Formats: sequence, structure tokens, C-alpha cells
Amino acid sequence: MMNKTTEADSYYNNLESMSVQELLKNMNQEDKSVPLAVEKAIPQIEKLVEVIVDKMREGGRLFYLGAGTSGRLGILDASECPPTYGIEHGRVLGLIAGGDTAIRKAVEFAEDDIQQGWLDLQAYGISNKDVVVGIAASGTTPYVIGVLETCNQNHVQTGCIVCNQGSPVAAVSQFPIEVIVGPEFVTGSTRMKSGTAQKLVLNMISTSAMIKLGRVKGNKMVDMQLSNLKLVDRGTRMVMKNTGLDNYDIAKELLLKHGSVRKATENFNQ
Repeated sequence: MMNKTTEADSYYNNLESMSVQELLKNMNQEDKSVPLAVEKAIPQIEKLVEVIVDKMREGGRLFYLGAGTSGRLGILDASECPPTYGIEHGRVLGLIAGGDTAIRKAVEFAEDDIQQGWLDLQAYGISNKDVVVGIAASGTTPYVIGVLETCNQNHVQTGCIVCNQGSPVAAVSQFPIEVIVGPEFVTGSTRMKSGTAQKLVLNMISTSAMIKLGRVKGNKMVDMQLSNLKLVDRGTRMVMKNTGLDNYDIAKELLLKHGSVRKATENFNQ
């Protein structure tokens, strides 16, 4: 049987007897170890990102699949790519065991279905142009294992993000990422350090991929969607800086006319 550090006893005990301040300080102390664990996995993350960028340049898509917290984190990361980077909807997708209902409410035993993940992908016309990343803190989720195994059989590139070493999910991934964060503050509560680690890695994967795909210029989100007043204001100031315009209203008009900082800047300079 696999030794799961994510299920090991917490380093802390008698939590109910701690003051609120003690609880917060101890949780924070544990959280400090997460970026260091992620740092050790950077070589693994790099390999997966390079594959994702190559496939997406060829028109492929990035799929995240997981159950529970892991699935929700994948959906969060995928849903933020279009507004942040202007990439087309459907190029980065997050799927969760149990379907959309499971985003807000746990669906009993959904993660134990070893065949459903591949069925979920088939609804999107999965092909060997795509990359599928399984997310599972334990590294033992049947839903994720099953989909990665079938992807491999169908020549679809696979990766994973897990928080235990030597897991079945990592074993069936072509590009595994293992971030070993150790026991959780509340024993087995992988929405804590494990979830934080997964979020950090997902940030790194999507951000670095979008940068390499040309969706950032300098350090600015020049293709972001103008979906609220804050972003319109941010975009206007970016246009002013890029073009040398000192009139806010003219820069805003230019931005809204062309729909993005990139297009507004390019049209001004022509």
C-alpha cells in the first residue's frame, strides 16, 4: 500500500484547545513551507509547460481534470485564461468528476469512476493535439488515473499535479509534477497545503504558457478582456503609456474602439 504523506498525522494536536491566534499562526507556519516544495518541482513543471506551449501553438488545447478541490482549482485556472489573456474560450478547459454540479456540491463517489473521465473528454472531441493534466492531491483518484491511462493509449500527452511521491497518477503521467508538502494542519485536509501548492503550480503553468504564446507584452496583459470598469481603466492607462498619449479620454476612446490594448496600440502606431 502506498505511503501517503497527505494522510499522515498533523504535526499539531489538540487543535480544539488552541486559541484563534495559535491556530492562525500554526496554519501560517505550515503554509510557509509550500512555496519551497513547489520550488523543488520547477524542473518537472518546466517540462510540462514546454509540451503545453508546443501543442497549443499547433492549435491544441489544455485540459485539467480532477475531483473535489483539485477539480475546482483546475476549473478556476481555466476560466481565468480568456479574460486575463484574451485567449479563445475552449482553448483551456477544466473538468471535474461529477460534472458542473460538483463545482459547488460534492457528488458522492464521482471520483471513483475510472471510465468517466475519458467519456467527459470525448464530449470535447479530444485528440492528440491536446494535453491533459490530471490534478489529484492524493495521486490515487480513480477518475484521474483512468483518464490518463486512456489518453496515453490514444497518444494524447499527459501530465499531473500530485502531492504524494510515487503515486499511481504520477506513474501513468508522461510529465508528472510531484509537490510534496507533507502532513496537513488538519490531518488529511488536502484543501489546505496541497490545495495551495496545486494553485501555485496552476498559476505557473497557465501564466508561463500564455507568456510564451505571446499573450503578454513587456509585463502587461495586452489582450485582456475589457469586462469591467477597473479593466477599462487599467487598459486606458496602458494605452497612454504605450502610445505617449497624455489625454485619458482619447486613450479610452481608442481602447474601446479597438477592443484591446494590443490592437489600440498597433492602430495608433500605424
